[in-house]
Amino acid sequence: MHVLFLCTGNSCRSIVAEALFNHLAPETWSAMSAGSRPVGAVHPRALALLNRKGIHTAALSSLASKSWDNLPAMPDVVITVCGNAARETCPAYLGPAMRAHWGVDDPAKVIGSSAHIDAAFELAYTVLRERITVFFALPLDTLVNDRPAFTEALHQIGRSPDGRR
Repeated sequence: MHVLFLCTGNSCRSIVAEALFNHLAPETWSAMSAGSRPVGAVHPRALALLNRKGIHTAALSSLASKSWDNLPAMPDVVITVCGNAARETCPAYLGPAMRAHWGVDDPAKVIGSSAHIDAAFELAYTVLRERITVFFALPLDTLVNDRPAFTEALHQIGRSPDGRR
């Protein structure tokens, strides 16, 4: 199953979600990320954070700011992680993918000291990690055959700050 993490710029939150998901995923699951208006570069603090967490980004060639027009696979699930992307109409070619919104504040927009900005990146990482961990704790073998229940479970994860239901 393919999960697409979608954000407008695809430079930070969706990139972190993609890397985290793939780091934690069993073999039958994979994630990708994209943006509706990609900025063309991954935020250096996002890459540094992932590396500090043991997710070695140099080996992850997919971690690039890219458009939703050039996906390597058709997603089964689309999860928006920013408010702008949640309000945009996904391209028709994404077809019947299940959709959910897991809003995460954009650490790239935080202004202040380096420590303050690092704390915002750490918070975004923590929220995404907790939600993805809850995702993998779901009875996925059952839910993949029950789209309404799966979609509701995805929405529930996004409604909670820590992903718990």
